[in-house]
Amino acid sequence: MLTLTRKIGESICIGDDIKVVVKEIKGKQVRLGIIAPPDVYVCRDELYEKIQQANLQAQVGTDVNILDSISGLFGPAAKGDRKGGG
Repeated sequence: MLTLTRKIGESICIGDDIKVVVKEIKGKQVRLGIIAPPDVYVCRDELYEKIQQANLQAQVGTDVNILDSISGLFGPAAKGDRKGGG
């Protein structure tokens, strides 16, 4: 992790397209301004984690629902398809 010291009005650059500016400092809080292209997703870490968890739960739920919905499409296995030749 890179640690930098900046004052109000100073900034850091990330690559060629992203700039983080220190806007305000109040006690233990720092207000940052972020200048980035529209296609760069920027959000708070705790919100990002919640989104990732919700996406993971949605994928798991979707996979189960898909399996439930297609299970009846194939019908019972033919006698020759069963293991043991039965």
